[in-house]
Amino acid sequence: MKVKKIINNNIVKSVDSVGNEVLVMGKGIGFQKKVGSEINDQLIEKVYTSNKEISSNKLIQMLANIRLEHVQVANEIISFAKVSLGKKLSENIYFTLTDHIDYAIERHQQGIPIKNALLWEIKRFYNHEYLIGKEALAIIEKRIGIVLPEDEAGFIALHIVNAELDMSKVSQVAEMTQIIQNIVNIIKYHYKMDLDEYSLNYERFITHLKFFVQRLFSGVELEGDEDAGFLFMLKEKYKDEYTCALRVRDYILKEFGRDLKEDEMIYLTIHIKRITKTK
Repeated sequence: MKVKKIINNNIVKSVDSVGNEVLVMGKGIGFQKKVGSEINDQLIEKVYTSNKEISSNKLIQMLANIRLEHVQVANEIISFAKVSLGKKLSENIYFTLTDHIDYAIERHQQGIPIKNALLWEIKRFYNHEYLIGKEALAIIEKRIGIVLPEDEAGFIALHIVNAELDMSKVSQVAEMTQIIQNIVNIIKYHYKMDLDEYSLNYERFITHLKFFVQRLFSGVELEGDEDAGFLFMLKEKYKDEYTCALRVRDYILKEFGRDLKEDEMIYLTIHIKRITKTK
C-alpha cells in the first residue's frame, strides 16, 4: 500500500488491494512520509475500512483526535475478546469501543464517574463478556496506568455483546438486558421461585432470549415448520409452563405490539420447563 494522505504521524490514508479507501494506523507510520510513499508493513498495527455507518471522514476525525495509546489498548482488548469468545465480532466495535475507552479515561481523569445501572444484570446475563470487561480494565491499568471502576467493565461488556449480535446501537443492548430481566421476573413470579442461574439450562435460556429480543428489534420471525398439532400436544403436556409462556407473550404484546408465533411459544415453553424443573 502507498500513502494517499497523511493524517498525522500515526495514521495515513491509503487504498487496499481491491480499491477500498482505508486508514492505516501504526506508531510513526506517517512520520516524514510523502504522498505516494510505500507504507512500511512492519509498522502497520491496524487497517480501518469505512462502512455505511461510519464514513471515512468520521473515521479520520475520530482516530485523529484519540491518543494512540488509547487506540492501541482498545485493539488489544478487542483481540482478547475475539480469542476468549472464539467468534467474530462486528468491525464497528473498533470504532465504538475505542471511542468509549477514550471518553471513559477522559472522564476518570476529570473526576466524573458514571454509575452503570445495569451492572448487576450484565454480570448475570453476560457473564463471559463481563469477565472480558474486567480483563479490559486490567489491560488499561497495565498499558496506561489508570484504574477504572468496575462499572466500566459492564459498559465494555455491553459493547462486546453489541458486536456479537451486530446490533446498531449499544443502547439497544441495554434495552435488551432490561427486557430479559423482565421476562425472567415474570417466570420467577409465576412459579414463586428463584432460578438456578448457574445451570446449563439457564444459560441456554438466556442465550435464547438474547436472540429472541434481537429478532424482536429487527422484526424478524422464526422460520420453523412446527405445526399446530405439536403446540396443542405441548399445551396439554406442559400446561403450567405454557400458561407462564402466555404471560410472557402478553408482556411482549403489551410493550411491543407483537404477538408471538407458534414456534416462539414452543421454544419458550420448553425452555421454561427446563429451567423450572417442574414435574
